[in-house]
Amino acid sequence: MANTQGPQGHHDPAGSTQMFRAFVDEGPQAAASPQASSGPRIGLIVGVIAAAVIVAAVAWLALK
Repeated sequence: MANTQGPQGHHDPAGSTQMFRAFVDEGPQAAASPQASSGPRIGLIVGVIAAAVIVAAVAWLALK
């Protein structure tokens, strides 16, 4: 049976346990920062209100 895993002295840095632990440790910190701005987005609310006003004005002018 052939050895398909490569030479015995081969070291794969992408499979390093230290790199994996660093990735896992950074995960919760990166995910915590977007939650700080989870309140209502004022720009979106103003945009929806402005669109409703424009549609109402166009409808009022069309029926006038």
